[in-house]
Amino acid sequence: MPKQKKLLQLVLLRHGQSEWNTQHRLTGWADVDLTTRGERQAEAAGELLSAAGFRFDAAYTSELQRAKKSLDIVLNTMRFPNISTFCDWRLNERHYGALEGLGPIASVFKFGFRRVIRCQRRFDISPPELATTDPRYPGNQKQFEQIPTESLPRAESMSQTWQRVKPLWQESIAPAVRDGQMLLIVAHKNSLRVLIKEFSGLDGADVERLEIKTGRPLVYEFDQGMRPVRSYFLNASD
Repeated sequence: MPKQKKLLQLVLLRHGQSEWNTQHRLTGWADVDLTTRGERQAEAAGELLSAAGFRFDAAYTSELQRAKKSLDIVLNTMRFPNISTFCDWRLNERHYGALEGLGPIASVFKFGFRRVIRCQRRFDISPPELATTDPRYPGNQKQFEQIPTESLPRAESMSQTWQRVKPLWQESIAPAVRDGQMLLIVAHKNSLRVLIKEFSGLDGADVERLEIKTGRPLVYEFDQGMRPVRSYFLNASD
């Protein structure tokens, strides 16, 4: 009887709670820090991963400090501070355009209920765009100066977010997983949602319903053809 091939694995983690998460503000590319609770969530994620026996060959994260800091805390908790890590802007959160920094009441007051809800619930609808003179536009922020101007978003639909994440999966992440590397991806709710869409084939409506809580490791297992076989969250009881 032929020996069954081992499943390939990938671990996804949404950063710990951020300062704007607690204020219910749309964060997007705004580079806000973790709260103390967010730091504890990242530490707890590292403890769960270590207890479950995970050992990573490399890790990917975004260019935003709430994700990078979460990754650092996880790796230090696991005592793997020196593995290869890659920061890539394509894993940044969806850019919320002119909604960025606003809470739900302020968003509706400024742009109207229908417009706000449609861009939140429709995969292909973008929020109101920023002017290029707006300080929130990435082209006006030094940390994003390495990104080609034509790639800088003024606002993004989920579909546009997917389009920028897709090449990173196809060119870097998927080949590494296929070769048997164990990777950890620490990013954001929507960049992780569209990453899952890319390898699972979910449609837009299903992507919008994906629940990815802060600080909870999500494990995906693939067959040798990189088809997802199962997924599960690590919990304290696992």
